[in-house]
Formats: sequence, C-alpha cells, structure tokens
Amino acid sequence: MNEVVNQRVAVQQLLMRVALLKSEISTVMLISRDNSVYQYTTTTSRVVDNRLLSQDWFNKLRNSDQTFFISGLHDRSYYEDKGAGAVVTVGRVLYNSKGAYAGILLIDLDPFTLLQLEHEFVQARDKYGISVIIGNSRREVVYHSDAASGQITWEQLLKAGSDIQWNSGSIDRIILSEVTSQGELLIKTEIPRSKLLQKINQIKALTVVVILMSCLIIFLISLWLSYTITRPIKALRRSMKQAEVGQYLPIEEDQTTDEIGGLVYSYNKMIITIKTLIEDVYVAEIKQRQAKFLALQNQINPHMLYNTLESIRMKALVKDDEETAGMIKILARMFRLTLGKERSHHSVKHELEYTSNYLELQNIRFDNMFRMVVNIPDEMLHCSIIPLVFQPIVENSINHGFENYSRPLIIEIEGSWTEKGDVLFRISDNGIGMPLDKQAELCSLLENTTSNKYKLEEADELRGNGLGLKNIAERIKLHYGDQYYVTVFTGIENGTTVEILIPKI
Repeated sequence: MNEVVNQRVAVQQLLMRVALLKSEISTVMLISRDNSVYQYTTTTSRVVDNRLLSQDWFNKLRNSDQTFFISGLHDRSYYEDKGAGAVVTVGRVLYNSKGAYAGILLIDLDPFTLLQLEHEFVQARDKYGISVIIGNSRREVVYHSDAASGQITWEQLLKAGSDIQWNSGSIDRIILSEVTSQGELLIKTEIPRSKLLQKINQIKALTVVVILMSCLIIFLISLWLSYTITRPIKALRRSMKQAEVGQYLPIEEDQTTDEIGGLVYSYNKMIITIKTLIEDVYVAEIKQRQAKFLALQNQINPHMLYNTLESIRMKALVKDDEETAGMIKILARMFRLTLGKERSHHSVKHELEYTSNYLELQNIRFDNMFRMVVNIPDEMLHCSIIPLVFQPIVENSINHGFENYSRPLIIEIEGSWTEKGDVLFRISDNGIGMPLDKQAELCSLLENTTSNKYKLEEADELRGNGLGLKNIAERIKLHYGDQYYVTVFTGIENGTTVEILIPKI
C-alpha cells in the first residue's frame, strides 16, 4: 500500500510540474493501462474518471494510431461541476522502456488563451471583421477568435464547427489558410469581402456619382450651348420659309455678336431692303397697270367708233332714208354704255346690251346676216365684268368668220359656273374657223400674256389692229389676276369658240 501511495504521490508531483509549465494548462491527466486516472488541476473542479472514459472524443483518440494528438473543441461535461465553456485536449501515448503501451497523458487547455492577439490585429479585426480559426488535422475547430473575443458563444461555435470551410473561399468571404510545419494544426483567416471592399465600394460609388454629375453638367451646358446656337438658326430658317411665300419679315429677337448674330443682322438688312424694293416696284406697277388699263380702254372706243361712222357714211351715200337715223340712235346707246366711265359697276347685262347694239348696227350694214343667241343664267347677268369683252370677240367673228352671203353667221354666248364658283363664258360662231397652226400660234400668244406683277415694263404702243383677243387677255389678267384667262378652240368642221374665265363678283 505504501508503494502504491508513494507511486501516486510521485505521479501527482509529476503532473503538477507539467501543469505549471504553461498558464494555458488547466488540467493534466494520466490514464494508465488499467484505466486508472491520475490528475492535477488548477481549477476548482476535478475530472470525474468514468465520465472522462466515456467521452466520444476520448475513445476516438485512444483508438487511433496517432501517438500525439490534439482534440477538437469540446465541452466540460466530464468535470464535476459540468461548467459552461469549452476546452481543447492535447494527448500523448506513453510507452515503457520495453516499448509496451503504458498509458495516455492528457492536457486540457483553455482555447481562448492559446493565441494572444496583438493590438494592431485587434484593430484590423474590428475594422474589417477578420476571424482567425485554428483546427487540428481532422479539421475540427481548436480556436476561434470570434469566440475568444466574445462575439459568439462556444455553443454556437460547436454547432457551426462542421460547416466551416477550410480550403476555399466564397463569394462573400476571403479565406487564407496555412499548415504548421509538423502538420498538426491548420490556421485559417477569414475576411468578409464586403468590409474589406467597403472603402473601395465607397470610392466607387463616389466616383459613379461624380461621373453622373459631370455628365449631367456637361449635358446641361451642351443643351444650353445648342439652344443658343440653334435658336437664331431656327429663327433664320422660319424667316426664310416666310420669305418663300412672300412674307418678308425680319428677325426681331435680340441677337448675339458672334458669327451667327452677324449673319442674322445681314439677313435682316437684306429682308428690309427686299421688302422696300418690292413695295416700291409694286406701287409703281399698280400705277402702270391702271394707266395701261385706261389706255387700252381708250384705244378700243375710237377703234369701234371709226368703223361705225364709216358704216353710217357709206349707208348715207347709198340711199337717203330713216334707216340712217336708226343707226345713229343705236350708236348713241353704245356711246352711253361705253363712255359712261363714271359708272363703278359694269355688269354682264350691260356688256350684252352693248354687244347686241353693235350686232344690230352690223345687221343694218350686212342685211341681217348675223344672229346672236344668249344662254346665260339670270343670276349671272348681274355679275361684274370689265367693259368691252364680248363685243371685240363678236367683231372678230364677223371679220374673220363671215365668208360671204351664202349663209347667216350665228354667234352664241353661253355662261356657266365652274366647280370653284367662277364664271365661264363661251362665245361660239359657225364661221369658217381658222387653221390649226394659226390656232396654236394664237393660243401660245394668249398663254404668254401675263400681268407682270413684279416687272416694270414700259407700256407697249398699241397698233391699229392689235386690239383683239390679246387685248382682252391682258385686261383680264391685269384686273383679275394670272389665274384667269382667255383661250381659243376651233371646231372639227368649222367655227371658232373663245373661252373666258373670270371670278364671280
């Protein structure tokens, strides 16, 4: 018994010497070949032998082929107080001098005191969320900096131990790992990408904001510059479009002093000059047109008067009777219609009366060889028309269409309305007509007759027999505009038709 006691005392002293080697050692245990447990602890709670021998981690280590081992983090359930917390056990298989199995030496270590973290690392850990994890060769957690710093409990650590990734990183975490020289421990450092890249992300976001703000400022400046440049150009284009349709309006907006402003200024001066010239030319042209119209009218009246007087003279020489007095009476009526220039309204009815009187005179001269048929609506008789339109055409029919006394000459005056509401007259005869080449020449002459609105022309001196259709066409265009006309058609067999278009007034 004394030998056994002395042996136990010697073992206790040996265990005590081992426990005092490192402050991290909490308990030293020696398990003999017959499962006797010798222990020395620096804590207030001792290890219960049968609880220790029944631990899963202990049985796995004792049955392994390793002579030196480090267990993973495990609880303190085999202590008397079953206290909270976790320990790491380091073991060594012992052999006697003959190489036979003698027992196992176990040392429980406080895992949270195994690694003393420097102040700089603690600051970096708190700033970037760095975690340091130490594991054994079986990839079991031996140390975790988060549990050592109190960020997580050891129970949470034990539950998450099997989920820890040792070799590869992930999308949200960067993992750096290394193995000790003897391969017993694996050290791993985890760094969250979000915290590591937080500053970079902030710089990136700030850069994006600066770029967007710069783009917005550049866009606004470009928009303003574009507006200041294109606004006068658009105004210039609008003014040019108005000038195309005859509205010569200068650009009245305030202009800049750059090249575009100078261009707009020159354009305004040009528009004002053109407008002034057109107004001067237009006023002069109106005066010329009025003088020309009066001259044409005054040229027609003596022309017809001379022919009539010649007819009266010839009739008086042939025979002396009351017929001469009748001709003079008819001539007086024509003078009243023709020379009544004070009348402001000359209607189609007056024009027909004048033409009828003229034809009546010609019938006295030519023994009733002419007949006039009128087919004009009553409403059209009250429409306004310039004087001396029908009579010259009827006179042309007699002069050029009446061949001999073999058959009478029938002249038909027809009036109708166009789709636009204008007045269309057709004066037809059954005379000998005219050749096609003569008709083409006459139509070309009438088509080329214009009112010359923007030209100052000296009035052509009208020759004795140059009154006819060209005279009527000029007067119609001068009075009504270039869209109204006089044209000539030749019948298939004989006869001639003159077409006149005037507005309804």
